[in-house]
Amino acid sequence: MDALWTELFWIGLLTAAVRLATPILLASLGEIIAERAGVLNVGLEGMMLVGAFAGFVAAQGSGSPWAGIVAGLFGGCLLGLLFAFFTVALAVDQIVCGITINLLALGLTGYLHRVIYGLTSAMPKAPSIAQWNIPGLSELPFVGPVLFQQNGLVYLAIVLVLVCWFALFRTTFGLKLRAVGEYPNAADSVGINVFHIRYAAMAACGALAGLGGAFLSIGQLNMFVEGMTGGRGFIALAVVIFARWNPIGALLAAVLFGAAEALQFRLQVLTVEIPFQFLAMLPYLLTIAVLVTMRRSVQPAALARPFIKEMR
Repeated sequence: MDALWTELFWIGLLTAAVRLATPILLASLGEIIAERAGVLNVGLEGMMLVGAFAGFVAAQGSGSPWAGIVAGLFGGCLLGLLFAFFTVALAVDQIVCGITINLLALGLTGYLHRVIYGLTSAMPKAPSIAQWNIPGLSELPFVGPVLFQQNGLVYLAIVLVLVCWFALFRTTFGLKLRAVGEYPNAADSVGINVFHIRYAAMAACGALAGLGGAFLSIGQLNMFVEGMTGGRGFIALAVVIFARWNPIGALLAAVLFGAAEALQFRLQVLTVEIPFQFLAMLPYLLTIAVLVTMRRSVQPAALARPFIKEMR
């Protein structure tokens, strides 16, 4: 138990928390964009899984992790557009469609992985993205290893938080997107194309979720395992609510969930008399606790409601 109070333990914990928060953060940023446009994307888990698989295959086949990043983005984006086709163009129930997307992604990635790599105990490896140590800052005590000795995608995720916040709250497109999520009929009446906005939002949501999945397979584990997202897409849904649909809040909430995941890994290797099954439940127990204890959040008024253009 004395190891819990050492500086080395806390540096390792917080460093891992930031790293483990990254895929959740990327997926939650995409979900914020989608929900601000009025689309509830329950298929986030499936889009992350497709991004993880596409990124791994491209990186492993080409030898370039950046090719994997592009493939992960593209794979998630395609699934996001497929989701948009059914929910935006055909007005299919968004929750039902999201569950279907999750099942499709789980089955398809598992099948293709076995077809391409076969059934073998030797997992193929993909090249990973190198750790970037920021000169000067990485040498700072305590905060240096935690914030400035991270994977390149961690820094990209933080930049994307600022980009998403600016795009949502400081641009004309962001104003249109939020208007579509609140009052789509009013937005349509002033010439805003609701369908185009929601398609664009879902393309961005799928791409960011795919990027989060690619981070898992080539930025963290360097391999693909069936179902490797492990519920992170659903945790990202909780992060969006906890953050009140704000990218800055999503950053803080994602780090909180990343810390819970990092803590359960570290407690398992210490002599802590707690069953490991309970420790593995920590991130999911935190998700339930957040949803139960959160005060009623004001979600976008048209969230999960299909838009049917009125005939004039």
